[in-house]
Amino acid sequence: MICLSNWVESYPDDVKAILADGHDLGNHSENHKNMSQLSSAEKEEELMAVHRKVQELTGYEMFLFRPPYGDYDNDVINVAKKCGYYPIQWDVDSLDWKDYGVDSIIKTVTEHKHLGNGSIILCHNGAKYTAQALDTLITTLQDKGYELVPISQLIYKDNYHLNHEGRQIYTGEA
Repeated sequence: MICLSNWVESYPDDVKAILADGHDLGNHSENHKNMSQLSSAEKEEELMAVHRKVQELTGYEMFLFRPPYGDYDNDVINVAKKCGYYPIQWDVDSLDWKDYGVDSIIKTVTEHKHLGNGSIILCHNGAKYTAQALDTLITTLQDKGYELVPISQLIYKDNYHLNHEGRQIYTGEA
């Protein structure tokens, strides 16, 4: 679960429950701005404002960051790393935010050209049809042989770089 500041403030019990259920909590910024357009100091404040709220609420030190809109550049990556974050990116967009319906979400994900081992699927907790689609989406992916794991178990934490698509590329032995 990637958190925005206002979501943490509006749903503190949900944030605690998500963490208690063993899911990752990640940072999505304070104000959902295009991070590449901010100064380094503004980027850091966007990250650390949410970090502080989640830490005060749960005691958890978040370490995953997904830039809003997938907007990042080298400075965004460097600031995130400076703040103790692993930047992540998706490679399968469910397009749930377009509100096309449950069937559209399921088809978009399960037939996506990038879907494969290690895929990160983008879904939004506030999208109209996502909650209704999740059970079938998860079951369909599992029926295709995929195992769903927390992002923290999926990503490289050392010896990698991000390519132009935001994918981690392993660069050597740990």
